[in-house]
Amino acid sequence: MTALRIHITQGEQAVGSDPDLVITTLLGSCVSCCLWDPVAGVGGMNHMLLTTSAAESGVCNLVGINAMELLINEILKKGGHRDRLRAKAFGGAQMVSGLSEIGKQNSAFILTFLEKEGITCEGHSLGGETARHLMFWPATGRVMQKIRGDDLQESVSLVQAPVSGGNELELF
Repeated sequence: MTALRIHITQGEQAVGSDPDLVITTLLGSCVSCCLWDPVAGVGGMNHMLLTTSAAESGVCNLVGINAMELLINEILKKGGHRDRLRAKAFGGAQMVSGLSEIGKQNSAFILTFLEKEGITCEGHSLGGETARHLMFWPATGRVMQKIRGDDLQESVSLVQAPVSGGNELELF
């Protein structure tokens, strides 16, 4: 059987429960959150270009909050429960040395959001200076990640909480 594949780009998200569904994206300074409910077998991934915006009163994180709430609400509509959600976060690279630190801001946002919302983050791969290609199976929480630099060497640094069952991160 052929896997169903949905590729998302900046500002997009995809949600599903089909065991053959794979959601893919390519990240630089953007961040993606892979969320799933392991009991309901439903999940999704978003691709956030900017999680914060400048406001007269300072930095506003409503952009990222909106993206996360839209993803959560789509998962809930498909039978997921907020109290069972699990997450893995990726991206936030500094793609051009000396320019803005938007990757760091995006990374800080996603980890803070998950903590404030009480969503367990089972692992993350954030920061660095290289792009990431992700493949996410929303029904199971499985993620495959490839990090590549200019020399096309594969590397990864994953910060991961203990994981059980099929919720692993694989390199490809």
